[in-house]
This record gives sequence, structure tokens and C-alpha cells, in this order.
Amino acid sequence: MTHSIKTIWKDNNIFETDVDGHNVVIDLAEDAGGNDAGPRPKKLLLVAAAGCTGLDVVEILRKMRIDIKGFNVQIESGMTDEYPKQYTDLKVVYEFEGKDLPKDKLERACQLSFDKYCGVLAMYKKAVPVSYEVKITDV
Repeated sequence: MTHSIKTIWKDNNIFETDVDGHNVVIDLAEDAGGNDAGPRPKKLLLVAAAGCTGLDVVEILRKMRIDIKGFNVQIESGMTDEYPKQYTDLKVVYEFEGKDLPKDKLERACQLSFDKYCGVLAMYKKAVPVSYEVKITDV
């Protein structure tokens, strides 16, 4: 299997990419010479990681027949000061909301995604330390 994308320069620092029929625009902030027409590319790396593991966890919990009321994936990352500026580490925080949620099953779903299924996190792990935490709020 091969994935391929084409990114097209539109104007100033604006680039557009068609991803599976969805238009993704990236740009720089105005104070960096851009028009702020879209997110910065580096942060999209974090979006990809959060989305990848989030999709895994939701699917695993669905198979476990666990009903969650809310679910967020937050990623915290340090970054170098020098160029090329890059992430130095990632911490994935899985945040669940629900009534009487089974902590062991939530933790298992997160662990399966983190260790086995999420290809984006697997790529990150080759480059920087990656950790995770599970938070549960009873509502």
C-alpha cells in the first residue's frame, strides 16, 4: 500500500492539500509573514497522533460495549528552541467522561492503541519519548 498527497502553493505562505476529498489548508501566523489562513504544519502532526489513537480507542471501546459520554485526547509536547524546531517528547492524555466507567477496560483500550494499533504514535516513538495517561471523570 502507498499513500500519496500533493500540496499546492496558493499564495504568500498558504498551501492546500486534498486529503481523501477534504481540503487541508496550512499557513503561517500573521506575525511570521503568513495570513493565518490555516493551522501550522507542525501542529498537524499532533492532530494526526491524537486522531489516530482516538479512533483506535473509540473502536476498541465500541467492541467492548463500553458507553462513554465524553472522550478527549490531549497531546502535550516540548519543542526545541533551535532550528530545525522539532518536538522533543509527547505525552498523550486520554480524558474520559461517563457514569461508573470501568477503569480497567478504558486503560486497556488506551494501552492497545498506544502499544499496538496507532501507526502515528509508532512513528513518533522512533524519534522521541512518548508516554500516556488516562483520566476519568464520573458524570
